[in-house]
Amino acid sequence: MPALEDLKLLETTVHEAGHIARKFYGGDYKQWSKEGGSPVTEADLAVNKFLCDRLTAARPGYAWLSEENTDDPARLSRRALFIVDPIDGTIAFLKNRPHFTICAAIVVEGRPWCGVVYNPISDELYSARTGGGAHRNGIPIRVGARDRLEGCAMLGDRTQLTKAPWPAMHVQNRNSVAYRLVLVADGSADASVSLTAKRDWDLAAADIILHEAGGRLTDIGGAALIYNRPVTLQASLVAANPQLHAEITSLLRQ
Repeated sequence: MPALEDLKLLETTVHEAGHIARKFYGGDYKQWSKEGGSPVTEADLAVNKFLCDRLTAARPGYAWLSEENTDDPARLSRRALFIVDPIDGTIAFLKNRPHFTICAAIVVEGRPWCGVVYNPISDELYSARTGGGAHRNGIPIRVGARDRLEGCAMLGDRTQLTKAPWPAMHVQNRNSVAYRLVLVADGSADASVSLTAKRDWDLAAADIILHEAGGRLTDIGGAALIYNRPVTLQASLVAANPQLHAEITSLLRQ
């Protein structure tokens, strides 16, 4: 099971899925609310079907977990599985904002083996495999070197991050959680924090990219995120270079 071959499969398939998303973007399409109130569109389902058909045909031994499919508990007995979010940032997609992504990872024994996060509007394809470094459109990327939280470029919810105990920071949001994380991976932002739970499919692909770019993604207690568990929720996240990550987790412990 070579990681390079798996990564090439993800890169090619996710890039092709971007064509589907662009056909819907800014046009007329059906939309509705799922149970729980989150929005979903024809585009989510079309991209999801394309990814599922292509990826599971290429790797029939891998299990499947996606935001847009009913969870199959059989995945828990598999060593490897795809974790997919066909459109991460559906609200941005609905508002014609170019901040949504298509995310696909292969997770082996609870941790990402390789992953791709693709913004089809800006044509930014972020990718990484274990031990292979992280890339954006084929060019190596690294996290930034900032070592002070005060004044940093932070991505996340302004209501969470602009009051005590946080110092003054430049806080912006991106509806796609995965996009926030890869922007930290390439140094466009310094950190991203969420104190509310996210799903495995929001994080798995970006996790390996950030890690291979020299960054850290953990929960607020500093523990690595483990995927393919019975409950697909991750309680919180802190993403940054090692120096800022240590400062953030120390502040949150206090």
